[in-house]
Amino acid sequence: MCRHLAYVGPPEPLGRLLVEPAHSLYRQSWEPRRQRYGTVNADGFGVGWYADGDPMPARYRRAGPIWADLSFADLARVVRSGALLAAVRDATVPGADGEAAAAPFAAGPWLFSHNGAVKGWPGSLAPLAQKLPAVDLLSLEARNDSALAWELVLARLRGGDSMGQALTDAVPEIAAAAPGSRLNLLLTDGATIAATAWGDTLWYLARPGHSVVVASEPYDDDTRWQEVPDRTLLSASRTDVLLTPLKEPNDTPAPAPSKEPRS
Repeated sequence: MCRHLAYVGPPEPLGRLLVEPAHSLYRQSWEPRRQRYGTVNADGFGVGWYADGDPMPARYRRAGPIWADLSFADLARVVRSGALLAAVRDATVPGADGEAAAAPFAAGPWLFSHNGAVKGWPGSLAPLAQKLPAVDLLSLEARNDSALAWELVLARLRGGDSMGQALTDAVPEIAAAAPGSRLNLLLTDGATIAATAWGDTLWYLARPGHSVVVASEPYDDDTRWQEVPDRTLLSASRTDVLLTPLKEPNDTPAPAPSKEPRS
């Protein structure tokens, strides 16, 4: 559930990436083409972006559908950025928190989104939550599975893990606690993107030395879009895309990563 997208490249108007393409994230809020779970993403949306010279991203989030927000149309037309993360939301469980439950979540230089659902929420993750400092739990932006998944990733980032390592460790841990969960996580620091394909679709569009887009599904019919295999970590920059198999809980170590050919 949900659709999300991250971009790193030359500065572009937000609308050129999120609104103008034929099958943009904007359109995916009511007509996704490859969504396996749910049909409409109208339970909130958000976009986070980076301004030149400022490592801390700005965010714009709302509790309602993206198509109903006229202010977003103006924002997307004039704001330019060389890095962004955006999402439209189909809530796993209807209820509280509204705007606070809409991705992207943020801390320091990072933006984060979760496409999927944690099975057995909230009880399944109670043992993992107990490992987190109480102050972090009390500071959660929202009371949903995505917010806690973000806190589990963030604890690793704050401990010094790279973005890829934080996702590599967090996803199997969550999957072991909540088997059957869908854990497509998307993370950026404004220069690079890390993402997992775990139970739902993930694609990327790379233009060597220019830009990379990572998204739940292609926003147009460009033949250069590549699908990421399930159970895979993607690490991307403007110059490289690296795909690494992820371990299933209790599996043997994953094979070494392979660099995707760039054409």
